[in-house]
Amino acid sequence: MKVLIDIGHPAHVHFFRQPIRLLADRGHRIIITSRNKEFALELLDELGLTHNPLSAMGKGGIVSLASELIRRNLALWKVIRREKPDIMAAIGGVSIAQVGALARIPSLVFYDTENATLQNAVTYPFASAVVVPQCYEAWLPRRRHIRYPGYHELSYLHPDYFSPDREVAVRNGLAENSDTFLVRLVSWQANHDIGERGWKNDLLSKLVHKLSSKGKVLISAESPLTDEMKPYGYQGSKKDVHHVMAFCRAYIGESATMASESAVLGVPAVYAAKTGRGYTNEQERRYGLVRNLRQLHWPQLSELIDELLNSSVESYIDANQQLLRETIDVAAFVAKCIETFPEPLSAFQESEGR
Repeated sequence: MKVLIDIGHPAHVHFFRQPIRLLADRGHRIIITSRNKEFALELLDELGLTHNPLSAMGKGGIVSLASELIRRNLALWKVIRREKPDIMAAIGGVSIAQVGALARIPSLVFYDTENATLQNAVTYPFASAVVVPQCYEAWLPRRRHIRYPGYHELSYLHPDYFSPDREVAVRNGLAENSDTFLVRLVSWQANHDIGERGWKNDLLSKLVHKLSSKGKVLISAESPLTDEMKPYGYQGSKKDVHHVMAFCRAYIGESATMASESAVLGVPAVYAAKTGRGYTNEQERRYGLVRNLRQLHWPQLSELIDELLNSSVESYIDANQQLLRETIDVAAFVAKCIETFPEPLSAFQESEGR
């Protein structure tokens, strides 16, 4: 079987790398199309995965995104005509859903972001199936969706696939003899970020001042840092950041993905952004591993950090063990969905009594 995997973001590389390996080990041929966003192409290259770049991220905004989508769809159509895949899969999946519908090639869209309303509106109606975590809180196509108990981040950070290495973490910036705090800033240029705004410089300055009095601060940022913040910038290898994260005392940032990564690694997190996610809501409600902050004001953020640091490390370890017991091997599930489609969809419909 020929499987086309479309990669649009570095997080997509992480999500699909284990399913790609599992499928390849079973004799399936994998075709990878890619998008030049941040370090997605570099990650694919580092992993030795051959890929076909179809487009590059523009300046952000709806006009730029729409223009890129047209170019990407045309480029994907050419790849499909040449390679003739049996099935396609992607996170978000606008292009594979739209082009797949025209080419009559099944498309599996894996997603977990409810506030990407415009993207989902032009994707879900065309997708063969939409596959989401059980905690997903938004609209789904009634007869064409599959839910599973887990999170995207378990596709690559599940203990079966990832073992944190402290020596690697120290080489990449982790403090050897004190706490380390990881801060993440995003560029707000993704399609699900339209209308969203990030932290003000004053909020970041107060946060770094507070955390630096308690340990080392590392800032991972999609956009250039100010002169004041540059000394805190993460200088380690991008592919090794999860080793660093696993040994941090806490994560605080604008990235829901990195908050969830922290949770599945047993590291407490504060996700501070105006729009929420079903998965971080569940990780707060069910496990207490994430604190969700919607009002970006310093007193509230400072209070959440104090609550987090006043809780014992052992309590987060216990919560993480509960999370792992109650979720699945997502990489194996993704590979099975791709390999056996449409059987998973039929099984879902039977379980729902449809």
